[in-house]
Amino acid sequence: MEDQRKVVLFIAMSLDGYIATEEDTLEWLFKVEGEGDNGYTEFYETIDTVLMGRRTYEWILEHMGRGSEFPYQGKECYVFSTTAHTPDSSVVFVQEDIPSFVKKLKNQHGKNIWLAGGGELIRSFLKEKLIDEMRITVAPVVIGKGIPLFKPDDYHLELSLKQTKQYNQFVELHYEVKK
Repeated sequence: MEDQRKVVLFIAMSLDGYIATEEDTLEWLFKVEGEGDNGYTEFYETIDTVLMGRRTYEWILEHMGRGSEFPYQGKECYVFSTTAHTPDSSVVFVQEDIPSFVKKLKNQHGKNIWLAGGGELIRSFLKEKLIDEMRITVAPVVIGKGIPLFKPDDYHLELSLKQTKQYNQFVELHYEVKK
């Protein structure tokens, strides 16, 4: 199907490949001088569905402040978790098989699907070859250790560079995953 929805990994990482410190902080990322919102708004308009892991979801709740509106209002938002959760009107918790769930989503009519994180969920998507495109924004920071974007596992993907964009000190690498 030519116009099938795509799963797009849109994420920032340090130059040495980390998406967060070992303590789950992103302070290093916010210290870098960008340009506007570094392409976020443009990307956000291309998606209508957000996928994330439980730890990413909990990080968002913890860091957005009490009483704040969930940042992905108006988008379908799915949180993958192996444990039961209290229902939340902003998200749907998913415990089913990831490949089957993603196949159903991709076959529905709509815009692209954003794989927002975190590390374990990304690893699962890479291993199952569920990612169609990667838009990785590299920050000019080396943090030495933390949560890697690409966790070691048994997967191999070939990519084709579609575009690069510079947002002041950030560089976005946009790849298509060869199928």
